[in-house]
Amino acid sequence: MRVLQFGKFYPPDIGGIEVVIEDLTIALNTNGIKCDVLCSNSKKEYKEEILPCGAKIMRCASFGKLASTSISPQMIFKLKEIIDNYDIIHMHLPDPMANVALLLANYKNKKIIIHWHSDIIRQKNLLKIYTPLLTKLLKIADCIIGTTQKYIDESSFLKSFSDKCIDIPIGVDKQSLLNKNINKDSIIQFPKNKKVIFSLGRLALNKGFEYLIESAKYLDDDYVVYIGGSGALKENLESLIKQNNLNNKVFLIGKVSRHNLQHYYSNCHIFVLPSIQESYGIVLIEAMSFKKPVICTKLFPSGNDWINQNNKTGLVVESKDSKAIACAIKKIESNYEFYANNAYQRYLSEFTQDKMINSIINLYNKLLQ
Repeated sequence: MRVLQFGKFYPPDIGGIEVVIEDLTIALNTNGIKCDVLCSNSKKEYKEEILPCGAKIMRCASFGKLASTSISPQMIFKLKEIIDNYDIIHMHLPDPMANVALLLANYKNKKIIIHWHSDIIRQKNLLKIYTPLLTKLLKIADCIIGTTQKYIDESSFLKSFSDKCIDIPIGVDKQSLLNKNINKDSIIQFPKNKKVIFSLGRLALNKGFEYLIESAKYLDDDYVVYIGGSGALKENLESLIKQNNLNNKVFLIGKVSRHNLQHYYSNCHIFVLPSIQESYGIVLIEAMSFKKPVICTKLFPSGNDWINQNNKTGLVVESKDSKAIACAIKKIESNYEFYANNAYQRYLSEFTQDKMINSIINLYNKLLQ
């Protein structure tokens, strides 16, 4: 069995989908399944490397991004060149460039798996042009993986293809987050006399961090808020903190290395993901694996409020509601151990990486029978 994972980028280019591709690639090769990756480079050059696990990572030259899509014509020619080397093409969407490349390649004797991470939400005008290509891709797919059954049910794109959809939640390997050699100079130390509300993600509009910042106004001085991540909205969020006189209560700590995540998850009190649009918050699962209660927002379409079971592993609140976030923090406080224990048990039962990998291997075997 030879598998090609096909998507936008591969680490060190970081994003939720990229982490999933990396985890799958390493785990599949470790389990004896030859798996390589075809993706875009973040630079205008082709680069190829072999990982210690034996996977070949092929990064195609990019001319930059347009509407969040890497413009990499080389992907088309590279896929045509290598597609006969693989039995299964495992594509990660959304990625219009990969979609075009596959439809122009000789895919007819291959098993095509679409890993549906998210609908295209923002680029509505371009979506009208792209929809026919996306529909054709969904028609030729042998199977479509949705990250939750809830998202499959709510996605406007997947309703017509529900008969070929299967839900396989993204799992997290907690061991990969544990690092005994954390460099203390590279981390922010949390205050020991405060309860830390932690959040993590790109400083972008869809993350809703402004509502988490404003929630600090409704919390007493026992609490502080730390937000990890970098992005275009940094200055706007800094201005919001200043305008609300929250300089001593809310802190933007910049990009957080994966090697240092253990420190922040271990030492925070509650994890909050205040998104206004999010398909699947992997950071929720990471926090739950460290036995932390979580707060997220009720969104559509989204799997977040399936990951986080309301009134069990944490609380689900309406989006864009700072007071609701503050109230949820106070409510969790009243029964903290109940939420913390349930969060950890749900991680163990639903969201380990082993469970995800075994489900995907079973799917591969079924398709090749």
